[in-house]
Amino acid sequence: MNKPFNKPDLNAPRYRKKTHHIINADFYKRFFKKYPKYKEKKNTEIHKIIKTFNQYVCQEVINNRDGVELPESLGWLFIGTCKNAKKNNVNIGKSIKYGVKVSNKNWETDGKLAKIFYSNYAPKYKYKYREYWGFTACRNFKRAVSKAYPENWPMYMQIEPNKKIKALYTKKVVKEKKVAADLKKLKNYNEFDI
Repeated sequence: MNKPFNKPDLNAPRYRKKTHHIINADFYKRFFKKYPKYKEKKNTEIHKIIKTFNQYVCQEVINNRDGVELPESLGWLFIGTCKNAKKNNVNIGKSIKYGVKVSNKNWETDGKLAKIFYSNYAPKYKYKYREYWGFTACRNFKRAVSKAYPENWPMYMQIEPNKKIKALYTKKVVKEKKVAADLKKLKNYNEFDI
């Protein structure tokens, strides 16, 4: 028997965790002090450049199975395929429409879920306080992933719940080194030279 679903109260008080934004007035002061030749640029232009770069990174993460290595050795960002959660995934829109709890079973992806992963625990990314760094995707990035994922979901890496991301990264690096070594050998290869 389906349980009745009560529409959420949109006017109820919300908890918003405090966040620290890096792009603020202090950032612009330090930026113009370090790069005085860009002083004639407006803050909105610099913000637009940052936003455009981030959009390109997001699109590349979606298009590339292995994800993207972030600049300045900040880490690795990729999309992984995970098993469906054990708890009931409620489809809020349909539940409000029908008045009962309606589950979202992800039939178009065989019950699999897309998750955006960020990792900086490979030896390549050793920098001070890296354990305090995290990544939270913006709403546009999450929506783009959820739109693109059902179309090509087998392409992405399968992530087991008890496996460390570092092992996947190491496997990827070893594969890249092997491909580079094979290409180097093929460059000087001559089948008629005995």
